[in-house]
Amino acid sequence: MITRNIKKVACIGLYISMLITAPQLSFAQTAAVNTSKIWGKVDGITIEGMVQGPSTETTQLQIACVFEYTEGDIFNSPPALPEAVNGMVHLDKSLNGLITDLRKSGKFAGHSLETILITPPSGTIGAKKLLLIGLGDRNKFTPQLMQQVATVGMEEALRLGVAEYAFASDLKDAGIDSPTAEVAGYGVTGAINAYRTQVYLKNKKMSNLKPIKKITLLAGPAFFVTAGEGITKAIAAFNN
Repeated sequence: MITRNIKKVACIGLYISMLITAPQLSFAQTAAVNTSKIWGKVDGITIEGMVQGPSTETTQLQIACVFEYTEGDIFNSPPALPEAVNGMVHLDKSLNGLITDLRKSGKFAGHSLETILITPPSGTIGAKKLLLIGLGDRNKFTPQLMQQVATVGMEEALRLGVAEYAFASDLKDAGIDSPTAEVAGYGVTGAINAYRTQVYLKNKKMSNLKPIKKITLLAGPAFFVTAGEGITKAIAAFNN
């Protein structure tokens, strides 16, 4: 079952992620696969970091992000990551090429903030639901887009009524260079702002908010520590 929902949002901020390019890290800063850490809490929501790919993370809802299609984009290495370490390639292959087919055929164009919800067959990926969010034209990407993407992700998670979800931006998989800590911080900011809006509406008796208990931000091994710096900074800003 595939449900489509295209959202148009004003470009005042923009998107979230963790699998993104950062300055070269030393071996000591590289985290092993399955490494996890609770970076903090905001409004009762646990913010977790995890070194994991979007195809294998076990969660109620996995959010992943894709640009508008260009031929072979996630498979062209470089600039995309090699297949062995490319989470989006693994996700696509786990779904028998569905993500490439949707994008290439135009059924899901990947326009900025466009969404599509997929219910994967049991045993294909770790998540019960997969939400793809479009990033638009790769040549026009800015790190600020992550804030709006994170907002859309939280809104959709709340609409679906899940208690927790995982988020992977897949920027590095697509060969896009971005400041890791800044992008991760935008992700937290967008998600929490969207959540607080629904709390406000619930207090006005205009929302059936079901609380989110945890957000897991997925990162590649080399970017886990740097992403955590941006996440903890964003958490501190909300809690001060």
